[in-house]
Amino acid sequence: MSCLCEKSIPDGSAISPKCVKDIWLFNEFESEDLAILSSIGRRKTYHRGDAVFRQGDAADTMFLIKSGRIKLSKVFTDGREGTLDYRKAGDTFGENMFGEATRYPVTAWCMEDTYTCGFKKSDFEQMVLEHPAIGLRIIRKQSELIESLSTRLGDMAIPSLEERLYRILINVARDHGIAVDRGVRIQFPLTHEDLSFLTGSHRVTITKAIKKLGKAGKIYKEGRSYILLTATVSPDSNDRSKKPERL
Repeated sequence: MSCLCEKSIPDGSAISPKCVKDIWLFNEFESEDLAILSSIGRRKTYHRGDAVFRQGDAADTMFLIKSGRIKLSKVFTDGREGTLDYRKAGDTFGENMFGEATRYPVTAWCMEDTYTCGFKKSDFEQMVLEHPAIGLRIIRKQSELIESLSTRLGDMAIPSLEERLYRILINVARDHGIAVDRGVRIQFPLTHEDLSFLTGSHRVTITKAIKKLGKAGKIYKEGRSYILLTATVSPDSNDRSKKPERL
């Protein structure tokens, strides 16, 4: 099945090979069903700085990123905005629509020009009626997400801020890193404020932790990007999908 998205994305964009058939929910579907799903996908281009949806908006769509990058952030009750996660081409976001919550708990910001393929909740509900096995796959996936969150919470419990920060940088580099001469460079800037929210610490202590990691030869800042000096990537990874193989 050819991907209809690729006919609409501008030439020169880094396109993920993942399509409807690669989404966890549909990877066991027959080609006929996949063709129907592909035809109902809502394709849209966003520009850098755009919000695909905002915190509090009705959670009615899940998105597949065909090209670009998304930052998920949340505004807390005290008015602070924190970065919770990043999603790259080939990832999905907006899975909240499968839960009981009717509103998105986060805002999805485009870090660069981004092309998405969206699937409405109403379309999924109709598919569940026609294919009950989908419900079981959703439950399994939610279990995997809970396990992933448990691992991240475990990292947050590490008492040493330097080690906690390094673990966070490793996790980001796994999904958003590219090989360079000195190691693996994270492909977008991370501010001290971003890192403070990701590690659950203060900006002042983050500054000190970064300096210590630098002196220890673990990280290096080149311009606005961080390079993990002890990371490597697979030799055959020559594009934006490169991920650290050993950290």
